[in-house]
Formats: sequence, C-alpha cells, structure tokens
Amino acid sequence: MSHLPTLEQLGAALAAGRTRALALTEAALARAQDAAGEGARVFTHISRERALAAARASDTLRAAGIVRSPLEGIPVSVKDLFDVAGEVTTAGSAVLRGAPPATRNAPVIDRLIAAGAVIVGRTNMSEFAFSGLGLNPHWGTPANPWDRASRRIPGGSSSGAAVSVTDGMAAVAIGSDTGGSVRIPAALCGLTGFKPTQRRVSIDGTVPLSTSLDSIGPLGASVRCCAITDAVLAGQPVPAPTVRDVAGTRLAVPQTVVLDGMDATVASAFERALSRLSAAGARITRLAVPEFAQFAALNARGTLAAAEAWAWHRALLAERGAEYDPRVSSRIRGGEKMGAADYIDLLAARRRWIAQVGARVSGFDALVLPTVPIVAPRMANLEASDEAYFAANGLILRNPTLINFLDGCALSLPCHAPGQAPVGLMLAGPGGRDPDILALGQGVELLLRAA
Repeated sequence: MSHLPTLEQLGAALAAGRTRALALTEAALARAQDAAGEGARVFTHISRERALAAARASDTLRAAGIVRSPLEGIPVSVKDLFDVAGEVTTAGSAVLRGAPPATRNAPVIDRLIAAGAVIVGRTNMSEFAFSGLGLNPHWGTPANPWDRASRRIPGGSSSGAAVSVTDGMAAVAIGSDTGGSVRIPAALCGLTGFKPTQRRVSIDGTVPLSTSLDSIGPLGASVRCCAITDAVLAGQPVPAPTVRDVAGTRLAVPQTVVLDGMDATVASAFERALSRLSAAGARITRLAVPEFAQFAALNARGTLAAAEAWAWHRALLAERGAEYDPRVSSRIRGGEKMGAADYIDLLAARRRWIAQVGARVSGFDALVLPTVPIVAPRMANLEASDEAYFAANGLILRNPTLINFLDGCALSLPCHAPGQAPVGLMLAGPGGRDPDILALGQGVELLLRAA
C-alpha cells in the first residue's frame, strides 16, 4: 500500500506554514535530478526554472490569502504527450525530438496552471503510448519501485508518470489511458489511478493514440488525490470528500476472461480483497459476462487503436519508420490492413456491445476485477524476446482495455498486503458514473487500508 503524502496532507502542511511550495518543488527537483535515482529515465524534460518560478508565485499568492485549488503549490508531472507552450512534445519518441515547440498549452495544462499546480516536467512513456509495458528504447525505462534490484517494468504507457510519484518527484501525475495506460502502472507500482469517462476531460492538444478511446487521468497516493485532480482536469469544482459505505453495495465480479491467467500473487490478493468486501457487507455476485468473450472476435479485423493510430502516423512512418521502436511501429502498421467498412462496422459493433454489457451490469454499483492479472515482470525477459514481449503486453492490457471499449470509467487501487508485490483492484462502471466510482473507491480504500 502507498505511504506517500496525499494532496490533502500536503495542502494542510502548506496552510499551516510547515512547508512552502518552493521547498516542495526543490525537493521534487532534487529527486528528479539525482544521478543515483530514476529521474533520467522518468523525465524527457525537466522544467526546473519554470517550476521554481511557479512555486515562488504560489507562495506569494498564499501569503496574500489566495489559494486557487487543492493543487496550489503542489509539484505535478505531466506525460510527454501534452502540449506545453515553448516545449517540444515528443510522445516518448526519437522521431519527434526535432519537432517545433508547441505554440499553446493543451487545455489540461492550462487547467493545472490555473489551479496553481507546479509542473515539474514531462514524463517518459511507451513510444506514442502504444504499449502497456512501459519499455522505451529511446529514453530508457524507469524501474518499478518494487524489487528495483530485478529491474521490473513500471507498466505503461504512463511509465514515468507512475515512478515520478512513487519516488517523490511529483505528488500527483497526469497520464493518458487508451487501454489501461493510467491504471496499469498504478497497479504495478502500488499507486491509485483513475480513468474517467472519455468525454469528461478534453484530449485537445495531445498526441493521440486513438481518438475513440484516449482518456486523461491522474495517478496519485489515494483515491481522494485522484478525485481532486480529476475535477481540476475536467474544469469542475473540486467536490467535498464523498465516501460510499461498502455495506449494502452490489458488486459484480466478472467470471468471463478477466480472471484467466492470474498468477498466484494476484489471485491471493484479489480473493483476500473480495473477502474483506463481503465481510464488510458488500453483496458480491460472481457474474458471467459473455460479451467479454466476444471482444476478440469483434476486433478480429483490426482494432480502433490500430486504425486511428495508422491514420495519424502513416505519413511519418513512410518518411521515418526506421526510427520508431519496431514493436510499436508493427502494431501501428496493423491498422493499414483495416478497411473503411471494417472500421465503420467496428464502431457499430462497439455501440451494440456497450448496450449489451450495460444492460447486463445495470443492477450493480460496480464491476470488480483485477486490474492486471500478473505482477510486474522483469524488463530483461521482455527486452530479449518479441514473443515474451507481445504475450505480456496482451495479458497486461486485457482487463483495462475492456473498460475503455465500454466507454466506462474505472479506478485501480492497491489491494496487496504490506511488503508484497503490488496488485491493483479495479472498480469500474459504465460511462458517466465517475462520481459514484470515486465515492465507492474511497470506501473500499478505507476498508483495504485497515487490513
């Protein structure tokens, strides 16, 4: 479980004068620039002077009684696919290193700045966000904080985002989630991550992977950290803490596909979490969801991510394809084979699938499933073998991807025992149920942390 300071704890320390934004920022930057740490692999760009200036401004405003939001003076990292005016957006790729700097901020960047957040830098990621593992041959791969000696994957594609939080280089990180890219690194690194309903947060000013699926969400130390940051990103007032009591909730545990291939560590942690939920009064139903078994067949002629990535990358691949990570470019090129009719058919099939799954789970407060069915594997094994790489990538993406295709919202929170390998518990619901999932997540978090 995470023992990192939460946004509310940091905010209380700032309000009481026990620390200042400048001190928090200097400490975050020191960790990011420590040659003995992971910072060189966590960040593609560190905005040192800009961050220090923002921190000083925040302290000045606070001294005058102005606190713009709970993110006031808090160090935040942003994934390297959001445009920041004056900086190059590389999306973790060598191909874009020489691209012109952005001329304006992405809306999520403007909202963070308006909220008083101190953006310390841009975080590393799987190239063009097209992998759930987090490996990056261009910038290097930050090691998972669990079992650093074995150099295990952090999860992706928001790899640097997760490690920036676990290693104290930021208090909260902003990532993207197309098939689990916020929830996977959160699960594998012992953090909490939230994927909102896609339409909730603007994806303008970002390098896209799939315009149908891309969602913007936070990784942090707690569900409340995610709820606060999600509200800021969505341009909504930060809600008061809302904790849904677990007692009496109706929780569905899908029995189709999502439990396949679990390793012993994940299976044990997941069943232990279900037992605690049941003992606390949750009504748990183990539910067949045959639509999940149909997912592969629906995508047999190609995926939305591949088709939409191919549309964006095709000219760049023709000119500079040799500079891509071949494991990424091969997945993007898969979209070339998908015809317009196939794409339109898939969009229609998705609408029907969403309606079917929605009807099946309509009587429940949330779906509960393992975020990822295995603990973080060692980097070396995946780097050495394409077969191992693609097998692990498919397995790790499997469960979160179902919720993206559902156009749902989902929260991953730690459910492992202290000292054990990180394991994520996913609470998910249909699109638009974001406040309900976050409120339930806070109740589940209290229960699991009391273990």
